[in-house]
Amino acid sequence: MKITIQPIKAFSDNYIWTLINDTNKQAIVIDPGQAEPVAAFLNEHDLDLTAIWTTHHHFDHTGGVAELREHFPMTHVVAHAEHGVDPDQTIKDGSSVNAWGASGQVWDISGHTNHHMAYVLDIDNQKHVFCGDTLFSAGCGRVFTGTIEQLYNSFKRLNTLPEDTLLYPAHEYTANNLRFGLSIEPHNIAMQAALEIAQEKTKHGKPTLPVTLAHERKVNVFLRTDSLEVIAGVKAKMTLTDEKPLTVFAALRELKDNF
Repeated sequence: MKITIQPIKAFSDNYIWTLINDTNKQAIVIDPGQAEPVAAFLNEHDLDLTAIWTTHHHFDHTGGVAELREHFPMTHVVAHAEHGVDPDQTIKDGSSVNAWGASGQVWDISGHTNHHMAYVLDIDNQKHVFCGDTLFSAGCGRVFTGTIEQLYNSFKRLNTLPEDTLLYPAHEYTANNLRFGLSIEPHNIAMQAALEIAQEKTKHGKPTLPVTLAHERKVNVFLRTDSLEVIAGVKAKMTLTDEKPLTVFAALRELKDNF
């Protein structure tokens, strides 16, 4: 059995990550904000939808669930009770999920929203993390119903994963996030190179995702809050009460909100 992972594009910049079992032609979709592109993809590739997993309650991640359930009535919906989708399996931090024998664990990575979940899946001895809107390549989610403290702690938790972990954020924000990062760390060579690659991929309609955690540690300022360069870059733009990582993280998020 081989599991492949492909993005389905939705709205202007969403990715609906899709796990595909090539042997039995079944699929699992994560955060289907729209039903139509999912149905079209499944029909094109002759796939049967067996499960939907959601990371948080925002409509651009759940809006297609009900319609997909109508088209594929055997679909098993996995969600937190607060995601607003009437799940078949209600999850919380520490819950388990399964993709055709590949085991996964649910992590609470709140901050962007409260009750924001991630799916940490082990496939062929590598971790694949579907992190919704908590972590983006070179960035992080805006704080809505969660707190900045939650978001900071979620980043700390994600940063404990192996460096070859593949991260699957739900939006194509990479180039803009890297531009922000370079406004803080203008001499970061890894960021400069990543921006060139991201701009080229975006120009040709290719995803910049997934990314490894090792890559993000080099280019994501929100994972670099103890870096002297990041601290200096933030202090050049605003006054910090102290240089603790949480203080720097909160300041970065405030600067990004106004970038």
